[in-house]
Amino acid sequence: MDITVAKKDLLKLLARVGSVTERRSTMQALSNVLFTAEGSQLRLFATDNAMAMSGAVAAQVSAPGVVALPAKDLIERVRMMPDGPVSLATNERSIATLKAGVGARRYTVSGLPEVDFPAPPEVPSTGSTLTIPARAMVDLIAHAAFSVSTDESRPHLNSTLVEFDGETVRMVSTDGHRLTKAEVTSAGSSAKATLLVPLKAVQELRRVCDDLISDHGAEAVLTITTAGSTAFFTAGSLVFSVKLVEAQFPPYSQVIPKQSTRNVRASRAALADALRAVSVAASEKTGGVRLLLGEGVVRIASESPGVGEGFDELPVDYEGTPVQVGLNGKYLLDVLAALSEDEVTIDLNGELDPIIVKPVGERSFLAVVMPMRI
Repeated sequence: MDITVAKKDLLKLLARVGSVTERRSTMQALSNVLFTAEGSQLRLFATDNAMAMSGAVAAQVSAPGVVALPAKDLIERVRMMPDGPVSLATNERSIATLKAGVGARRYTVSGLPEVDFPAPPEVPSTGSTLTIPARAMVDLIAHAAFSVSTDESRPHLNSTLVEFDGETVRMVSTDGHRLTKAEVTSAGSSAKATLLVPLKAVQELRRVCDDLISDHGAEAVLTITTAGSTAFFTAGSLVFSVKLVEAQFPPYSQVIPKQSTRNVRASRAALADALRAVSVAASEKTGGVRLLLGEGVVRIASESPGVGEGFDELPVDYEGTPVQVGLNGKYLLDVLAALSEDEVTIDLNGELDPIIVKPVGERSFLAVVMPMRI
């Protein structure tokens, strides 16, 4: 292989594709990126066997070839190259020489032959396909992914549920203590599919969409294709594939209360500020705070054994009977932080019933927070 490519193009694609490599794997190939040079382009591919990423950049190909090179080492070396063109050439022993187009700077990096690398997956020509604005996918992730469980031993909760239902695209997540559901509309779509996407892949997808928007603006679109237990996300010339979780997501619609007897309307910013202040004095173990609802006011209190108490109050729009509910303050703060609307509603029934948090006048998002005894 012998190619010349712009440093900025190579570094950007290498960093993006290399983000899915597995640095601690016993399989050496999984910490490498596969370079394939042919025609007038350089294609890069990497995988950790659960996720895979591939993309291409324009290149001057003097001699085509294929080689796998260590992602971390190569990224560091390309980053140290001066701006402008860089050349990459390999010999029969899979040793690559990276040279600056101007100046004497160069590196050698030991690689692997193609035969030692997993085969790249291909986007199927058949299967359920949906095109969605990249900005809409970013919004879904921002509004729903924060409540995914980080416990990898519970794969059904360490994932987000993504549902295509005609023009509605829905994302739901839960860690067993809280649940969030967000929806966006993809005009003209008729796709129907259900995906359970692992948290690590959701985080990577967010970065892919952010890059896509940065490159192509607000009109950037993401194409999603499903085939069996794999989902393919195509963002421009980049293809991100994910092995879906084969588990049963909790029946989330049964968790969401159908009606509420108490309804509170409050300033989102003021409520978040009071919660942050009172949570400073909450128990480090439980993060518990008490919301005491009264006529036109909510009082927020916390207590940390052996340390002291915290208290604040703020005016709200509430005319029901007094009630107290305990919950983890962080869970409610996470919901408020994910929103941008000025006001929210908090709907509840009794002290031990789940509470629902929604933006005022917005039906595409809701969060459920389970109560706790304090």
